[in-house]
Amino acid sequence: MSLLDSWTRGAHTGETLRGTTATHPTYRKGSGPGVIVIHEIPGLTPEVIGFGEEVVAAGFTVVMPHLFGTPEKSLGVGSVTGALRQVCVSKEFTKLAKRETSPVAGWLRSLARDLHAELGGPGVGALGMCFTGGFALAMMVDDAVAAPVLCQPSAPFPVGKARAADLNLSPADLSVVKSRAAGGCQVLGLQYASDVATGTRFDTLTREIGGAFIRVEFEGKGHSTVTAHRQQEGVDRVLAFFRDKLAG
Repeated sequence: MSLLDSWTRGAHTGETLRGTTATHPTYRKGSGPGVIVIHEIPGLTPEVIGFGEEVVAAGFTVVMPHLFGTPEKSLGVGSVTGALRQVCVSKEFTKLAKRETSPVAGWLRSLARDLHAELGGPGVGALGMCFTGGFALAMMVDDAVAAPVLCQPSAPFPVGKARAADLNLSPADLSVVKSRAAGGCQVLGLQYASDVATGTRFDTLTREIGGAFIRVEFEGKGHSTVTAHRQQEGVDRVLAFFRDKLAG
């Protein structure tokens, strides 16, 4: 039996920040306030799907977009290499550019708006992880997103100090994020303190939005805070954050 058999497959079409139209498959399950879970590299792995199931069980409608990789394929050298190949040739994602928002953020904002319009309430949650970690922050530019969660944000690739500190946001988008944070929209971030892939982005977030950034760091070696190197405390903090921000 496929891990996604109990999920409803659909598709969403929306405009990217480049002004082009994109369509990506989506998987949906559950009831209650909406939460968009964006997979990490290499894609919708069994661990990512398992985390999505936990969010569903906690009382949320979960939508998981499929942006790259092969659904249900486990983490491995082959799956990572294949996903990276897709990411590197796609114009929807920035990889090394500083002070630039990934174009796919426009499509994700459109998905969030549609989900919010359907389900109502104060907004939807958005969780990105690894390469997509910063996408939840970029989605916060739209008022439809009321609960952004960043799990080990790793883009742009941390080559050099400037990229390691970069938030994968344009100056204009960062200005909106700061304004929304000042207005009460908090951001939850999870990472392993010694994870070199996340660079110093949490320091940048603390400097830019201050107390609106809820910083959660774990000791030890690890990267994927809610999947492959899952921390129960992290999962609990995420679910509590969604309940607090999305109930209403």
